[in-house]
Amino acid sequence: MVLTERQRSDLHAGIYEYLLSRGPDYAVAAEAFAAASGVASEEDNNYNGDADNNNNDDGSNKKKSRSSRSSGSGVGGPILEKKWTAVPRLQRRVLELERQVATNARLHAHRTGGDSSGDGSNNSMMPGRDRRMLPRPPAVHTLQSHSAVVTSVSLHPVYTMAASASEDGTIKLWDHESGEYLRTLRGHTNVVTSVDFSPGQGKFLASTSTDLSIKIWDVKEFTCVRTLRGHDHTISCVRFVPPPIGALFLEKNTQNNNNLQQQQQVNEISSGGIDPSEAGSKFIVTASRDATVKFWDLETGFCDHTISDHSDWVRCIAVRGAKSLSTTGSNTKGEEQSGGDEQAQASSASLALVATSGNDRTIYVYDANDKRTKVCELRGHDHVVEALSFLCSSLLPQKGSSAPSSKASSSSSNSTWDYLASGSRDRTVRLWTVANGGSCLMTFRAHENWVRGVLVHPSGNHIMSCGDDRSIRVYDIKSNRCMRTIEDAHPHFVTSLSMHPTLPIMISGGVDHTVKCWQLD
Repeated sequence: MVLTERQRSDLHAGIYEYLLSRGPDYAVAAEAFAAASGVASEEDNNYNGDADNNNNDDGSNKKKSRSSRSSGSGVGGPILEKKWTAVPRLQRRVLELERQVATNARLHAHRTGGDSSGDGSNNSMMPGRDRRMLPRPPAVHTLQSHSAVVTSVSLHPVYTMAASASEDGTIKLWDHESGEYLRTLRGHTNVVTSVDFSPGQGKFLASTSTDLSIKIWDVKEFTCVRTLRGHDHTISCVRFVPPPIGALFLEKNTQNNNNLQQQQQVNEISSGGIDPSEAGSKFIVTASRDATVKFWDLETGFCDHTISDHSDWVRCIAVRGAKSLSTTGSNTKGEEQSGGDEQAQASSASLALVATSGNDRTIYVYDANDKRTKVCELRGHDHVVEALSFLCSSLLPQKGSSAPSSKASSSSSNSTWDYLASGSRDRTVRLWTVANGGSCLMTFRAHENWVRGVLVHPSGNHIMSCGDDRSIRVYDIKSNRCMRTIEDAHPHFVTSLSMHPTLPIMISGGVDHTVKCWQLD
């Protein structure tokens, strides 16, 4: 160990003071140490210097000053003891900071797309260490407050807020980061079947119930701002409809950001409607046991369109935003065919889509805007379809590029954008593509009971599912296998899943009346 002269002198002085403070038994050792290290001469020099500055002091005061300096009882106190106790205190502080750095690295590694290991080191520069963001046990938080089955869960697009719907007729809001309960929304008179946050800033929450009503809640004020009615039977699901590319209300939201409050006041006074620029959507879509799918105008509160293609109970809905792609034509004849395929994929990706399914086992996919024309029909399940999911992403229009320099990555991005996953009571999870008329890409048979929820990972590489076998499973699309299973994720059936498109968090609801938060690593 290399010390400076000043550090060595302080160390010797501390040892000498410590030996003297231990009493007569250590006096011989103190004198021997002083003679070997020269502490005594330094003390004498310091003492003589003080004596020259205090010539008026008598001998008794000088002896007291020298004894107090040598015993370590001066202003500075026992140096060695202070430094000795400071070391473990600082070590504990260092360990606390290291743990905090590691936690923050795991939470925020997604912002740079890097990978972070448990020791806080960033592995984004190391090949083959991409961060997969997959759920791992145990659950970070178990949220308990509902008195009945949790039927649906949803994550806020901006804040660390989660919403859960239950058969107890309430909607509860949670902070999924701290695990704290925030608020209970009451208004439905029967089972709440589905909840969904509005895209963009997540200012509104939509909910449906078996009381035949659809309610829109102001998340900031925790109040119901509109109630919609029109279905003839149980309403199973609700989703905000993705806006089309170039929607005027989105442009108004960005250009007139300073006048939003004034516009909101005018709209509330004039029509009592919801401003689409604040909701990030102009319509919501609902599915019902009356075998219909209805589109509702948020501004007027009226039903804008009804689809009656299904022959039985419509249980689930999935929505996908549009992606704006700038394609360039091929310069050679050999590339004309591939360029045509890419253009077809681009046209499919540029549509905002709504997929519906239920007891009739058929999945219908519609254009979410314009005339809500049917894009494709998907058939293959042998039992009731319980859940649907497009790629987890923002519902607002996405920007992309298919420049010649990145054709491979663009084609892969377009293909994953067209993914649609479905879960059924036939215990299977199927992956479909909605491009070129739609087709089934693969089937996963890992669950031992009904599949109740599915999610397509934001990377497009994995599918997550949950079911009545009380497990959460992760499938690898490339290898077509189940790569991770969380057994006994809930002590009872797992009813629903929700994953944030950017934050490393996934939540699940169960028949055990709880909501669980899962960290993604």
